[in-house]
Amino acid sequence: MAAIGNRGTVKEAAGFNAEADSQSLREAMKGTGTNEDAITEVLAHRTVAQRQRIKEAYKQTVGKDLADDLSSELSGNYCSVVLGLLMLAPVYDAYELKSAMKGAGTEEAGLIDILASRTNAEIQTINAIFKKEYGKDLEDAVCGDTSGMFQRVLVSLMTAGRDESDKVDEAQAVLDAKEIFEAGEARWGTDEVKFLTVLCVRNQKHLLRVFAEYQRISGRDIEDSIKREMSGCLEDIFLAIVKSLRNKPAFFAERLYKSMKGLGTTDNVLIRIMVARAEIDMLDIKEQFLKMYGKTLYSFIKGDTSGDYRKILLELCGGE
Repeated sequence: MAAIGNRGTVKEAAGFNAEADSQSLREAMKGTGTNEDAITEVLAHRTVAQRQRIKEAYKQTVGKDLADDLSSELSGNYCSVVLGLLMLAPVYDAYELKSAMKGAGTEEAGLIDILASRTNAEIQTINAIFKKEYGKDLEDAVCGDTSGMFQRVLVSLMTAGRDESDKVDEAQAVLDAKEIFEAGEARWGTDEVKFLTVLCVRNQKHLLRVFAEYQRISGRDIEDSIKREMSGCLEDIFLAIVKSLRNKPAFFAERLYKSMKGLGTTDNVLIRIMVARAEIDMLDIKEQFLKMYGKTLYSFIKGDTSGDYRKILLELCGGE
């Protein structure tokens, strides 16, 4: 029942007792009013695996579904965090992808955040879970909701076919850099397929070599060129792929910063990252955040949220 990764703020609770935890949650929802502090105390300090055991114990002892009970007692952003914490990682990802495509309009950021940053194995699992939970292929759902080159990049990522070896083919890297340069900066109009082929297929180590070579021949950083050559969702997804490959915690730190900077908070982005990364790499994300913005992630969340929602996010953040 250990944590998913070893750089998270959420660690396995010692002396864990699923029955006692499910009892505490039951008590927290009994009678009039709900004791949110008690719910946060349990759920923010257990791993995803431990929370699954609590769900089983709750169903055995109460004869009801814990998520159903919580969603009838709670509301708003706090409720979204709590329900997210109860889901296994790929189930949460599939749920977030589904939510991103609900109703009129698509939350492209949701599709981008998840598909540009997950490993092949993670994407394969998400594909299987999406099909099982929602009765249709993720690819069909995405294709029904997106179009053009943006759609093609998403489809490529959903095949989970990226090379994950750490082999760098020096000659190929030079060629890749040259082809991207010639497909973008060196011509009028941009041949986006060349970017797709290189950015969605090659392995991380190889791409870092490509980016260095690209800088050498073009005099520009690949991210600058993407910003100059593309716009809209296509620009966003190519940038997300590059940033995530270069430094995944820094990619998430920037997404968190942008979700809270300026007027209003993009809560769905804030919630998604805090829930999904809490037991994987939150420590690294916090470190990057401080390095990049000179302020702690904790202080940002504290200043930007309120109530029980703030409390549970700060617990997931794990102190200053």
